[in-house]
Amino acid sequence: MAAVRAGAASDVGRVRRRNEDSALVADGVFAVADGMGGHAAGDIASELAVEALRRLAIRPDRTPQDVHDEIARANADILASAVEHPVRTGMGTTLTGISLVLDGGVERWAVFNVGDSRVYRFVGGVLTQLTVDHTAPESVTRRRGVITRALGTRPAPDADLWVLPPVPGERFVVCSDGLSLELTDDEIADVLRAEPAAQAAADLLVRRAVLAGGRDNVTAVVVDHLATAGADTGTYTRGAHAAPEDEDTDPGIVVHPGVDTDPLGIPAGPG
Repeated sequence: MAAVRAGAASDVGRVRRRNEDSALVADGVFAVADGMGGHAAGDIASELAVEALRRLAIRPDRTPQDVHDEIARANADILASAVEHPVRTGMGTTLTGISLVLDGGVERWAVFNVGDSRVYRFVGGVLTQLTVDHTAPESVTRRRGVITRALGTRPAPDADLWVLPPVPGERFVVCSDGLSLELTDDEIADVLRAEPAAQAAADLLVRRAVLAGGRDNVTAVVVDHLATAGADTGTYTRGAHAAPEDEDTDPGIVVHPGVDTDPLGIPAGPG
């Protein structure tokens, strides 16, 4: 499988009293969930979302369908928790990330998203946002759009899911909107150029976002697809750093979002 190394960092920022972000780095699955600000128990909702994907991470033969199903289970887990604990009624979270999967027996990246957290890909010195924000347009009185899809809703939201062939040397950034709110794409790209180590890059991205304003919780996971094998694996929990991750490669032609999709939202493309 693809050899990867990852680092993760998170900060409460300068305004919020509680960090409602959660992140996961585990066995080829990398995710960030941003608990809904102003909702009850947003931190619990985000934790439940990444715990669902932790279940996914123990399946070495996982497919795009497995990713889709686990996101649906995460939504069900959040709703069930709110029923069991009424004080949590209304909690919700975004969820975004990437997972190594087998698609027709061939290794691919599955990129998934619900909400306005983001996945970026950095290759050849160019940063591209892979996910699409699920937000209504900004109004004159708001500094950002209103989220139109989130976990913790009934009926369950449709998760976006794209499948990309791995390319050695690529980097991914998985982040909450606390990062993209404060840093431009050019500023994110500058950090990725300056810091070759995944953990150092994640640390610097979060630090710069906090210094730029820190108006929300800030979380970033940086994933490097190595040209050679030899990385470690581990998980990230709030307040701790991720140990990295290890797997072989299968480069291919990149399939970008925006092409025709099947009912799962998986792009129809080469291979």
